[in-house]
Amino acid sequence: MRETVKHILLPALLALLLGAAPATRAHDHEHSHQEAAPQQLTLKNGHKWATDEALRQAMSRIRAEMAASQPAKQGERVPLQQYQAAARKVNEQIAFMVQNCKLDKDADAMLHLVLADIIAGADAMAGQNWGNARQGAKKITHALENYATYFEHPGW
Repeated sequence: MRETVKHILLPALLALLLGAAPATRAHDHEHSHQEAAPQQLTLKNGHKWATDEALRQAMSRIRAEMAASQPAKQGERVPLQQYQAAARKVNEQIAFMVQNCKLDKDADAMLHLVLADIIAGADAMAGQNWGNARQGAKKITHALENYATYFEHPGW
C-alpha cells in the first residue's frame, strides 16, 4: 500500500495541486486550473473557509495521528519508525480527502496550499533520515495550525 501511495497517488495529487494535470480532478467541482492559483492563505472576506464532513474527518484524523507521534516528554526522541508509520496514516487520510472532499473552487484552492505542506511533511516523515522526518512532522503541525486559522472546523 505504501508503495502505491508513494509512487502513484502522491505524484498524481501533487500534479493536481500544482495544476499540471487539469484532467485529473480531486474534487467534483468545476473550475479551471489555468486560473491563477493563490500564493498564500487568506480568509474569505474576513471569515474562515467552509469545510465539508469528509475534510473535517480526515483533518481530525491527521491531527490525532500527529499528536500521537509527539514525544511523551520534552527532549525525548521519537523513533524513525514511528514517524514512518504516522506518514502512512497521514497519506491514507490525504487519499480519503481526494476521494470524498467536495469544496467550492475558492475554498479548494486555499485547501491545496495546506495539503501541499501536509504532503511534503508526510513525504519527509516516510524517509530514512530522522532529522528530515522530524522536520516533516513540524511541517505538518504547522499546516494543521494554518488549517485551524483559515478553515471553519467546529470543535477543532
